Amino acid sequence: MGKEAKSNWDGFSLKPRREMPEGLWMGCPGCKHMLYRSSVEKNLSVCPECDYHFRIGADVRIKHLADEDSFAETLGDLTSSDPLGFKFRGTTYKQRLRDDEKKSGSKEAIRIGKAFIKGRGVVLAVMDPNFLMGSMGSVVGEKFSIAAEMAVEEKLPFVAICCSGGARMHEGVVSLGQMAKTSAAIARLDESGGLFISVLTDPTTGGVTASFAMLGDCTIAEPGAMIGFAGRRTIAETIKIDLPEGFQTAEFMLEHGFVDMIVHRKDLRNEIARLIDYCHK
Repeated sequence: MGKEAKSNWDGFSLKPRREMPEGLWMGCPGCKHMLYRSSVEKNLSVCPECDYHFRIGADVRIKHLADEDSFAETLGDLTSSDPLGFKFRGTTYKQRLRDDEKKSGSKEAIRIGKAFIKGRGVVLAVMDPNFLMGSMGSVVGEKFSIAAEMAVEEKLPFVAICCSGGARMHEGVVSLGQMAKTSAAIARLDESGGLFISVLTDPTTGGVTASFAMLGDCTIAEPGAMIGFAGRRTIAETIKIDLPEGFQTAEFMLEHGFVDMIVHRKDLRNEIARLIDYCHK
């Protein structure tokens, strides 16, 4: 019987099950569906089920926006110092910078340069949420200000893609000083008659919201983006009132006049080109 029973299993494969390739699936925070990662990436990192706009790094954003091979980066090797010798929970600021450079492929939380968008020349600044959550320190402020100066000198529209958790705590008051610095750079661009288009993506918060992000001649938001200064819970605990539904979403900001329009990611290139044409008539 033992031999017979054993022979009955001979037709069955006893090979171990193949493991699911890592990273093949991803969950959507909007509709909670499980999605093929490749299908989401082909859809400009937007959920094909509910249109949830996923956060994307600077390199992917540039590929989405700029004409192919047209982006010429400036100051790509500029890196932050550690003015405070900052340490937090056993990790140094210098180590965080190294870790996030490896994770994001960028040396800082913003990339700047000249590019073409549907054939229109622009200066482009793109913040990277994969590098310390796009936080603004001395290098981000410097690079943004230089990009604004490039736009003045070359008489080009300036397009900034904002995505940030705010001022970078690791640099203390140095990071807060970038709010005034970047705002002054936009003021000089405005005085020269230049065009500044600010695109707010998820999230745009803190010192970035309180400075250059909200100074656009035209301010665009992606659907569902969180836009604000302090977090919802902080505000609620401070002023002790219930906040309205959808508070700090792009849609709430549009309704209350803080942004000019909400544009789906697939339409962003066309809308920026249209605005440039309209403003340069």
